[in-house]
Amino acid sequence: MSDPDRTRDEGSPDDHSAASGSDWRERSPIRPDGGERIGDSRPSSELRSDGGEASEASRATSDLRPDGGERIGDSRPSSDLRSDGGTEVEGADDVALDPWGSSTVSDYRKLFDQFGIEAFDEVLPEVPDPHYLMRRGVIFGHRDYRPVARAMREGEPFAALSGFMPTGDPHIGHKLVFDEIIWHQEQGGDAYGLIADLEAHSARGLTWAEIDEHATNYVLSLLALGFDPEDGELYRQSENRDVQDLAFELGAEANFSELQAIYDFDGETDVSHMQSVVTQMADILYPQLDEPKPTVIPVGPDQDPHMRLARDLAARMGYFGVTRAYASFEADDAERELLGVAYEALQADRSADERVRCEAAADWIEAEITPDDVRQRTVEKLRAAGKEPLRPRTRFLDRNATDEAFEALIEAVEGEKRVYDEHVDAFDMDREAATELAREVALDHGGYGFRAPSSIYHRFMTGLTGGKMSSSIPASHISLLDDPEDGYDKVKSATTGGRSTAEEQREKGGKADECPVYELYAYLLAGDDDEFAKEVYDECVGGERLCGGCKEQAAELMESFLEDHQEKRAEWEAKLDELDSDRKR
Repeated sequence: MSDPDRTRDEGSPDDHSAASGSDWRERSPIRPDGGERIGDSRPSSELRSDGGEASEASRATSDLRPDGGERIGDSRPSSDLRSDGGTEVEGADDVALDPWGSSTVSDYRKLFDQFGIEAFDEVLPEVPDPHYLMRRGVIFGHRDYRPVARAMREGEPFAALSGFMPTGDPHIGHKLVFDEIIWHQEQGGDAYGLIADLEAHSARGLTWAEIDEHATNYVLSLLALGFDPEDGELYRQSENRDVQDLAFELGAEANFSELQAIYDFDGETDVSHMQSVVTQMADILYPQLDEPKPTVIPVGPDQDPHMRLARDLAARMGYFGVTRAYASFEADDAERELLGVAYEALQADRSADERVRCEAAADWIEAEITPDDVRQRTVEKLRAAGKEPLRPRTRFLDRNATDEAFEALIEAVEGEKRVYDEHVDAFDMDREAATELAREVALDHGGYGFRAPSSIYHRFMTGLTGGKMSSSIPASHISLLDDPEDGYDKVKSATTGGRSTAEEQREKGGKADECPVYELYAYLLAGDDDEFAKEVYDECVGGERLCGGCKEQAAELMESFLEDHQEKRAEWEAKLDELDSDRKR
């Protein structure tokens, strides 16, 4: 068996995840009609989207595109019509994503380079009938969403799961996640909504009575918005034995040093809090217990640490890791890249049946590559291999396999192969086919076959008062339980992106990109009607729409939405006991 510390990072699902949308990040800010901004336009690095604790003076623009159409002139697809702003917050750490803190993002584009999140624009054309949150750029990023999109297009199994920590009333910011789960369910996916009650108790200190009340409210709102409990699953962490058992298994693959590095845990962090992290990893992988399938987790960017750990643990739980290799010895990612460069350069000067030798590759690297640590390590390994042929191959690494599973893998690999104590090299199999074979062998011999879970990331909504939308600041958000008249009043009192006077507004136009009220239209009130959202935007920036009338219309729409939502909640509340009884059978 191989040393888990040595192979843990081999073949990671995120090997190349940092390559993410440089062209998109360089685009100029644009209007909904596809033209360039004029007048007081800001550079794209200042564009704000949806959620930090900004003062009104420091808010940057969201530049949400409301129309879903194509550029005028160069006819680019709608995926080009995106922004990726953030919220400027004095003292905010724009790279520290804290799942339990008040994470803010001053520039969403930094997440692409620093955390390997990819721009959703790049995958949007592959999504059949995308949700309006995708079309308008509210969903701005993803990790490995293509397998999910492919499953949708081809009618293959896939799943969507997200969780809700019941620490307060559900509000319109939570509705984004509700909508994303429901949409994936409508596209044919297995849908899961979980109540993170163990996390709420351990990380936030809520009593079980408080958790019970809030949990019911979350479930009722999810059902009222369209979640189908007959085709989906609702559960609480504390009541799902399969999740708890999986968490125990996952805990054997994680250690305190790792959690400390990811979450900044220290000696004062209680064990239950750490255990809640492993439970969330089990939640994320739970949809694949019966059948490995593409699974997407819709979250805000502050939850990305969970996704990175979950993807890593999914790989560690497999019997085999699959990676590239060039010789019998082990190499890390940087060394493999250098080996690949040397092989391509040397093979270009040889016939197809003439082998490149390791010692020749060492000579070439010493002559052609600038000295550094990677070069030195690679040359030393090549020298030790001597005249061994340097040949591309796909490597199966033995991580956790039983002896029977390892022998079965050897038998299953077709074509030319080399068998070593802790790995098998296949010369006639690409990495994708090898990954599927490794999964099949593991499942046939009692192992796990998890696929790396995918994720999509939505912007934080700006609070109605102009800063962060927070459950602890009632005026900043609208609860889905608010009296409809209170919802009306909150919108009427909201901060806007309007000018100082009506005359100035008519002359210069309003600042829709800086307006929490316009966000209400783009995120919620316009629903699936892109033309309506575009109309509001164009009338605002064109000076035709004044803030008083705009807020009145938004307030009336919000009041109507809350009335309808709460009627549906009441209908489901009457059926909740029956639903709970069915779930417990």
